[in-house]
Amino acid sequence: MLRNLLSFLTLFTVFTSPIQAADDLDGDAILVMAREAAGGDGWANASSLALTGSAVFYGPEGHEPRSKSDDYRMWRVFDQDRKAAHGPDGKVRIIAKADGKLVFEVGFDGETTWTEEGIVPKKQADKFWANSFGFGIIRQAGKPGFSANRIADDSIAGHALYMVELTDPTGGKTLFGVDQKMHAIRKIGFDTPRGWHERTYDDFFYLDNPRWLQARHVTLYYDGRKSNEVFWSTAKVDKLIDSNVFTPPNQGGSN
Repeated sequence: MLRNLLSFLTLFTVFTSPIQAADDLDGDAILVMAREAAGGDGWANASSLALTGSAVFYGPEGHEPRSKSDDYRMWRVFDQDRKAAHGPDGKVRIIAKADGKLVFEVGFDGETTWTEEGIVPKKQADKFWANSFGFGIIRQAGKPGFSANRIADDSIAGHALYMVELTDPTGGKTLFGVDQKMHAIRKIGFDTPRGWHERTYDDFFYLDNPRWLQARHVTLYYDGRKSNEVFWSTAKVDKLIDSNVFTPPNQGGSN
């Protein structure tokens, strides 16, 4: 009987150890796993990103798309010392076109925000970027002034998630949902002037040199309503981006 008891205890230890290990993970450890899955130091310290694809945009009423873009592009130059999750950082430009015609564009050159209609006043621009920026702050996790708190696990589309609340030095909070198996970031969430914002990520592919995990399908929600979907088809990391890309068109920038 003692032999049977010892066998049972051995099996119990084998089958419960992984679960216990998962239970013991704290927020920092989970974000370390997410960092490694995303591409490690090459991902965290990337200088630039250029994406191309397509997008669909929905309005506040009705189920049909408000507009579509068959040529959707984004350029980013990252701020390696970012402190605030939900404010403008680095440089960014987004252009949406349909059948060769401009749907909209928006850019930030490090100081000034502009759209196809001209320069955006700072107060209005800060509100706009607060609705949009949030994912990139995870690259700063683990640095002084940042804290990561594990909260209740969740799931999305059949994928079990570790949920972590990352707080930046300014007090800004962002929720990250990390796939419990592949450790990809599948979900983020944060409060915005427009309402509670969630973003989901799916259909991943890897780049090499630097190693980079990219989601092809990104869906954005505000207060539970789907706002838009982006379908990325190409990604370029750490490539030199012409500074004119981030210059407002009426100041000689590239279109």
